[in-house]
Amino acid sequence: MTTTTPMPARTTAARAGLTIAEASARTGLTPHTLRYYERDGLMLREVGRTASGHRVYTDADLAWVTMLTRLRATGMPIREMREYAALCRRGEGNEESRLGLLQAHRSRVLEQLAAVTDHLGAIDEKIGIYRGRLGRPA
Repeated sequence: MTTTTPMPARTTAARAGLTIAEASARTGLTPHTLRYYERDGLMLREVGRTASGHRVYTDADLAWVTMLTRLRATGMPIREMREYAALCRRGEGNEESRLGLLQAHRSRVLEQLAAVTDHLGAIDEKIGIYRGRLGRPA
């Protein structure tokens, strides 16, 4: 299990940003998912808060959420996403670990892509057969 250091606190007194609803609309994730990412240690740093305690997302937060979304969409397990976030939070000096984690994930994605491409070829072949039977051009 990976232990993480606490995320540095950020103040938002003089900083503008997006509400959770606006961040949700911008990222395509639900507010629940955004809160989950924060609660589960996936965010790069603590999401800022207004004086009343409402979340305020910066462009940097949204860029990080976009990266998380890409990792998740390509099948990276939450456990590995959490590990990657923890490495990034620790700062310089662990780039080799980050690289290894991403390269291993990339290899898995390429294997999945090859399998999907193979399956797509089989589907295209069947489509060609049915188009031929119906006298339609390929």
